[in-house]
Amino acid sequence: MDDVVVRPVDLAARVDDALAVQALAFGLSEDEVAVRRHIVLRHLQNPGACAYGATTAAGRLVGFVYGMPNDRTHWWSTVVQPYLVREGNDDWLDDSFVITELHVHPGFQGRGIGRELITTITDAAEQPRSILSAIDIENPARFLYRALGYRDLARRVHFPSAAKPYAVMGAPLPLLRPN
Repeated sequence: MDDVVVRPVDLAARVDDALAVQALAFGLSEDEVAVRRHIVLRHLQNPGACAYGATTAAGRLVGFVYGMPNDRTHWWSTVVQPYLVREGNDDWLDDSFVITELHVHPGFQGRGIGRELITTITDAAEQPRSILSAIDIENPARFLYRALGYRDLARRVHFPSAAKPYAVMGAPLPLLRPN
């Protein structure tokens, strides 16, 4: 991380840079990026929404995270709520900070940037816990989340527009740090 700095970012102003990172990291098509652009800009208007970016010395955005206090009326919450109820975990939808998106450019992954982004944003949260959703497979993202203290709250969660099932994960704040 010597040449990358994590700090607050005006994500609305850098939305196209952020979505270019997400497209590479998550394999999004141009049509998916166009849809997500409107979603990101709408999310950023929610009370308490905030974003952090990872930038190189030259100002290149190579990672970002954004989130907000969870609201049961938001689309994401309405989709995951039945799965959380089934597992006895729907109380996690209250008084939680939701990590909406976290992505790092593939060329910069494995350097601790994702960890720095998520711990920085959750350290600034006023809520006592954090929730997020991740593709329900064992991958580096899930390993990172577990190392930070996240645990599965519901698995095999199906979002209407997603081909793969997701897991909803939650962790008390502050997140765990390596010793």
